[in-house]
Amino acid sequence: MGKISITLLIDFLFLSSLVATLHAGELETEEFWKEQAQSSDVYWKQRAKNAEQANKKAAVIDPYEVTANLSSNINEILRGSRKRSERMLLRGKKSRAPCRAFNPIDKCWRCDPNWAANRQRLADCAMGFGRRTTGGKGGRIYVVTDSSDNDLVNPKPGTFRHAVIQTEPLWIIFARSMVIRLSEELIMTSDKTIDGRGANIHIAGGAGFTIQYINNVIIHGIHIHDIHPGNGGMIRDSVKHFGFRTKSDGDAISIFGSDHIWIDHCSLSKATDGLIDAIMGSTAITISNNQFIKHDEVMLFGANDSHTEDNIMQITVAFNNFGEGLVQRMPRCRRGFFHVVNNYYTHWQKYVIGGSMNPTIISEGNRYIASDNIFLKEVTMRVLTRKSKWEKWQWRSINDEFLNGAFFTQSGPEVMKEKSKYAQGMIAANPVAWVDRLTRDAGTLSCKAGKPC
Repeated sequence: MGKISITLLIDFLFLSSLVATLHAGELETEEFWKEQAQSSDVYWKQRAKNAEQANKKAAVIDPYEVTANLSSNINEILRGSRKRSERMLLRGKKSRAPCRAFNPIDKCWRCDPNWAANRQRLADCAMGFGRRTTGGKGGRIYVVTDSSDNDLVNPKPGTFRHAVIQTEPLWIIFARSMVIRLSEELIMTSDKTIDGRGANIHIAGGAGFTIQYINNVIIHGIHIHDIHPGNGGMIRDSVKHFGFRTKSDGDAISIFGSDHIWIDHCSLSKATDGLIDAIMGSTAITISNNQFIKHDEVMLFGANDSHTEDNIMQITVAFNNFGEGLVQRMPRCRRGFFHVVNNYYTHWQKYVIGGSMNPTIISEGNRYIASDNIFLKEVTMRVLTRKSKWEKWQWRSINDEFLNGAFFTQSGPEVMKEKSKYAQGMIAANPVAWVDRLTRDAGTLSCKAGKPC
């Protein structure tokens, strides 16, 4: 018997033993697998139906009002910081710099030296379209003590996978620093906060997160890198259900038909597919204070031109640092409304913001630093669309800064003429001058109990 035949025989015997273990008394026949697929299909169809209704409710009627509120809060923080600095100079005193919070999200929680005892205060700090995301607020603390991921159907208590499948709201923290290699995609349930503060947590070398047909999730303070596709198989997605999953794409974080998602202070790099993809009508999302490096297709918002459900997609991208080794899609958008505010972009290798199918994109107070390559100066790219169509799309740049020849090709109506209330909230004195401070601590933080983070 050849090597290939022996390998196939071993694989068959392993699969047979696995099925027999999970389904005592079941015959591993073709009929069994058909029933399993049908059962899983009905289950996910019902979840998709429920999620679609929730997503439609989550989308706000006037997205301009949300962007205006965020802009007003930024301006208030900046004015307050400036006034405090002036008072100290007048008094001849030096600042002790007890807290390094420079943007309104961080100001909400980082200055509290007792953050470790008041972890759930973070749930009150989201802004932008994901502002009502509370994650596991009000739920018990779940401490991950075991970094293994060996049992995908009956995960061991204390493991990360066991935590995220629970039906109740949970605030998930980690007993110590650890590297977790996910054997397959980590399928989450609603009302969860993943809080890596106080430990050095790496999700690396395996599969990534799947946020599918759920709502109310916070992912904060973890490293996610070197993510690969999972092979699929039998995977538990809740306490009451497991089913057969096909091969995953290799996204670091995949948001699929979900709403109220907040990803904050994470460090992301090197995934087979995207670092953060949001598709199939996902909405009410904020992506803030993250660091992105060493990746090609960074963020995809809307997977296909034919997916009309993405019309309700509303996403805020704020205070992030897009650093070395990035190529494109920061983000790449279809349909929907996207507010890209006070981010730091440098040396992209193709383009920064791209899109198709008439997305509304408002770029405000960002710093764009192009590389020396004369062919890599443009920030924007309309993908496979004639100018006669895209020139009507609303892609506007407000108070952005363009360095080393960078430029943004605008189109569509000016925001200030269209919404005076929005314009009043957006305009600020030199907001881009503060981008260095606003994004200074993007990525994971080194938080120690008893001290401001």
